[in-house]
Amino acid sequence: MKTVSIREVQDRFDELAHDVEQGETVVVTRDGKPVFNLVPHKKGGVDWEAGEAYLRSKGIVRTKGFIADDFDDPLPEDFLLRPLP
Repeated sequence: MKTVSIREVQDRFDELAHDVEQGETVVVTRDGKPVFNLVPHKKGGVDWEAGEAYLRSKGIVRTKGFIADDFDDPLPEDFLLRPLP
């Protein structure tokens, strides 16, 4: 991991970009304190298939679940006025 100042980044951007493309992380500093990192771009997202495979390996079976047809219907008024136990 390289550490360079902001001024160096301005002067050597092409070289540093090449290093980042090769997988290296570059820490950019101002007055000796880290400000940000230049990091390689990675394919993002969640690997859902790997997660499901892990759950299956632990014996966890997921179901799609059930939502009742009246799930988002308003509650009856007497339910809302009833005191809490």
